[in-house]
Amino acid sequence: MKAKKILVFSGSTRTGSVNTRLAIVAHKAAIDAGADATLINLNDYPANIYNGDDEATSGIPESMQQLKMLMAQHDGFVVVTPEYNGHVPPLLVNTFSWASRKEEGDQGMVAFAGKTAAIMAASPGRLGGIRVIPRLRDMLAELSVTVVPGFVTLPAALQAFDDKGHLIDDTHSKAVSGLVERLIQSL
Repeated sequence: MKAKKILVFSGSTRTGSVNTRLAIVAHKAAIDAGADATLINLNDYPANIYNGDDEATSGIPESMQQLKMLMAQHDGFVVVTPEYNGHVPPLLVNTFSWASRKEEGDQGMVAFAGKTAAIMAASPGRLGGIRVIPRLRDMLAELSVTVVPGFVTLPAALQAFDDKGHLIDDTHSKAVSGLVERLIQSL
């Protein structure tokens, strides 16, 4: 049986981001579970803030076309996000806005339709990003992505990793692995 293809990315491009560190852990968990996993950094897919006028005059940025095709080539996603005042960060909103745009010759939502995702959040605070989880789930559902039941949040994330990037608490490691395995089984 062919390995399922999982695209893993963080909604943060900040240097030393705890969400990116959690995405790296999830990427390894996906590989360990037998998936063909790809970890990307959204810094590699820059785009201006979505504006319909810009799209009408210049089209979809090449970087977003590349990301859209990459997303279309994967069976599912692991999305790890920071929480901005309880909301999905602008980087993810913008990325999803551009990647959802229909181009000539595609069926629309090609990057999202029929996909399944696992969602996670990390935060230096005590709540671990819990407030963003339902908003991210709703956003993905509106893009025709099925989100597997459950989620991972990582509170006190600045102290959650060792110097090699591994999660210190085995409970958190098991939660990440379990969620990633549920994603793979659902594909």
